[in-house]
Amino acid sequence: MDAKAADPPVVLFVDDEVSILSALRRLFRPQGYRVLLAESGKAGLAMLETEPVDLVVSDMRMPEMDGAALLEQVHQRWPTVGRILLTGYADIGSTVAAINRGQIHRYIAKPWDDRELLMCVQDGLERRRLEKENRALQLLTQRQNDELQALNADLAARVKARTSELEQVNAMLETSFAQLQENFLLSINVFSGLIELRGGGMAGYSREVADLARRTARRLNLGTAAEEDIYIAGLLHEIGKIGFPDTMLRKPLSAMSSDELALYRRYPLNGEAALLPLGRLQRVARLVRSHHERIDGKGYPDALSGDEVPLGAQVVSVACDYYAAQSGRLSLKRHSAAEAHSLILGGAGTRYEKAVVEAFELALKDEPSEKPSDRELQAHEVMPGMVLSRDLLSPQGTLLLAAGFVFDTRVVKQLREFAGREGAKLHVFVKLPEGGAT
Repeated sequence: MDAKAADPPVVLFVDDEVSILSALRRLFRPQGYRVLLAESGKAGLAMLETEPVDLVVSDMRMPEMDGAALLEQVHQRWPTVGRILLTGYADIGSTVAAINRGQIHRYIAKPWDDRELLMCVQDGLERRRLEKENRALQLLTQRQNDELQALNADLAARVKARTSELEQVNAMLETSFAQLQENFLLSINVFSGLIELRGGGMAGYSREVADLARRTARRLNLGTAAEEDIYIAGLLHEIGKIGFPDTMLRKPLSAMSSDELALYRRYPLNGEAALLPLGRLQRVARLVRSHHERIDGKGYPDALSGDEVPLGAQVVSVACDYYAAQSGRLSLKRHSAAEAHSLILGGAGTRYEKAVVEAFELALKDEPSEKPSDRELQAHEVMPGMVLSRDLLSPQGTLLLAAGFVFDTRVVKQLREFAGREGAKLHVFVKLPEGGAT
């Protein structure tokens, strides 16, 4: 496993012109990649049968099998391999066919710009790496759940035998895991907490950003669909930091070195790459990419300006900056809420549109739109059949059960044992029965 992880990325270039293949080899070998060359689509497929390829870059016009047909077969037989098309003639129909049939990730016109092609391949390989990590996490989660199910018969004995807190939490998550498939926002909440768990940051930070961003979007009358995209982008805006070293996660922006700043400025791109494979999150991915842009053109990663900066990205940015100033993410000094508010006001017309700042101010004053009809219980008071009215969080701020979960006998027992063993005070809010009786 460690040896494979150290292997360089493998890029396969397919073109019927030997001179072009030679030029591509000269361009990419200094980048540390393992470069494979094929002079036809058939030869490229044969190479894919024997070599562990990460990314295929194919010319469009080739005899016998063109780039569209080749990339279509690559998509069907090796769907996880990245696909990029080089097209050297103005045939939009063929290019569209390649996109539709081969589901290519990018296409570049010939003659290409070396810098653009290098960045395109680098982004494609980064996307491939993130997809591998995601699949590994899914396999790990599935294996853990299978193990928990196998141990279910003697779970009570294991609890009495001083099982760890992690096993306790995973046992409760086993029950709620089936709900993850039906509750999209729950999975997003869990995913957004990964950075907070790694960095030891402020528990619930992403949820606070997401909630304020959604209220700001509502004040701008952006519509229900845009509000949901902005809320999810708020939850996931830091997901591109997942690969940062632990020391860098804990370091304020003002204390970073020039090398660290360069790496930091790429995290919106990494976040977009992580979300792009999910069709439902295409719009969210764009907001994550652009939430550090400024309307004066001084932002990153694309230096957008004016109307080029998506309004939804500005909404996420204003909420992110407000809480980042208070949490110590921007500087060694943790600003008060009033000081953070003043920083946002000072950014009107340069960082954000004035309308966004005005909506932000109104959102700060908003009370939650709905006050749930519920009551708070101690863990020992929870009974089977009761329904959670709010998310149940651990003392560390991690999500244990989502609002709407219906308690059964097994989970009630686990909840009481968890609270009793650890002396943890859990805030369990349950819905009132019909009629509002307490």
